[in-house]
Amino acid sequence: MSFRILIVDDSKLARMAVAKTLNAVHPDWSRVEAANADEAMAKIKEGGVDLAVLDFNMPGRDGLELAAELKALNPGMPLAVISANHQIEVVERAKAVGATFLSKPLTEQALRDFLDVAVKNLKATAA
Repeated sequence: MSFRILIVDDSKLARMAVAKTLNAVHPDWSRVEAANADEAMAKIKEGGVDLAVLDFNMPGRDGLELAAELKALNPGMPLAVISANHQIEVVERAKAVGATFLSKPLTEQALRDFLDVAVKNLKATAA
């Protein structure tokens, strides 16, 4: 089963790194990219996005604010917030909005673990 993932990061290089890791884990999945929260919301409104990986540190609204907005629109959407900022407060805030926290640099195993859980949840809600 193929899914469409939204990758949001203000760094093109970081988006490319997530995309490369995604291709290693799920080469059949499609992706859409956004450089900030406003672009991400526009992509979400176009439809067809199943899950998202959001950078924490972005200009304007950060990844946690964006995660809260996405959860309000689609409570079942699996979300991951990625950051090199591993402070307990950031991790707990991610959990509070219903997102999984993943450390940067993003490893293939960490992304695989998140996606495995996300796919199970998506399939369960579709059934």
